[in-house]
Amino acid sequence: MEPFKVHILGCGSALPTLKHFPSAQVVEVRGKLFLVDCGEGTQIQLRRSHLRFTKISAVFISHLHGDHCFGLIGMLSTFGLLGRTAKLKIYGPAELGDILRNQMAQFCNDFDYEVEFCPVDTSRQEVIYEDRSLTIETIPLQHRVKCCGYLFREKAMLPHIRRDMADFYGIPVSRFDSIKADADWTTEEGEVVPNERLTTPSEPPRSYAYCSDTRYMPELHKMLTGVTTLYHESTYGMDQQLLAEKYNHSTARQAAMVARDAGVQQLILGHYSSRYENEKILLDEAREVFENSRLSDEMAVFDV
Repeated sequence: MEPFKVHILGCGSALPTLKHFPSAQVVEVRGKLFLVDCGEGTQIQLRRSHLRFTKISAVFISHLHGDHCFGLIGMLSTFGLLGRTAKLKIYGPAELGDILRNQMAQFCNDFDYEVEFCPVDTSRQEVIYEDRSLTIETIPLQHRVKCCGYLFREKAMLPHIRRDMADFYGIPVSRFDSIKADADWTTEEGEVVPNERLTTPSEPPRSYAYCSDTRYMPELHKMLTGVTTLYHESTYGMDQQLLAEKYNHSTARQAAMVARDAGVQQLILGHYSSRYENEKILLDEAREVFENSRLSDEMAVFDV
């Protein structure tokens, strides 16, 4: 199967620490790289990850809190200094547009690549990006400012040709595409060979949901039903539930409840409060509800 991976660049929260960088990750889908959030230090983490700067085709910002976007202008400047020429699309809340234009005019006004800002409506679930292999849609979240997550859905692949059957019936390679598109094969003798004898189903499409800062939303799972892998912020443990409610964040247990109710296969925890020196307490709380919960960490790579 083609790669579908999540590279964690930062999984801390608002207060930087020596242990964690602020939020940033790269979603790798079939050779394409998408940056999701861009906290301070993201470009340093990109270098450490050995991911190629030039392959990032779009950036998705969840909301306008500094730990999710302070690294953006510095990274754009570096792209220019490295000689980037390909257009870069940046998706985020509409208010980011003016901020970005002012910063670009001051710091990035002589580079050879175009930055296109694409405002997103954080209150709606809708597809905002599509290519031949992938769609990306918004996930409305509830935080102290306008905020949304992003859902990466792989498009279904065509079925596989059974080479043993193709060889047996002498089917030329030039007809493989039509057979993958559900055509039957007719032999020279007039025998119709049904498509299901000539193909095997492709692997089921995979999906990844990134749920950034949000209070616990009991109905959120309805937008995530059947997602393969879910990243859900888990800033606090249940020992700090009152703080989670005050600042519109979630606990690890609440993240696990969303994963359980959505029927996902894997939950990734992140956006840890700096008060936790050891995030195992968060992992233990999540696993009480959803066993296949995992802690994110800088430079960790998760296979969706």
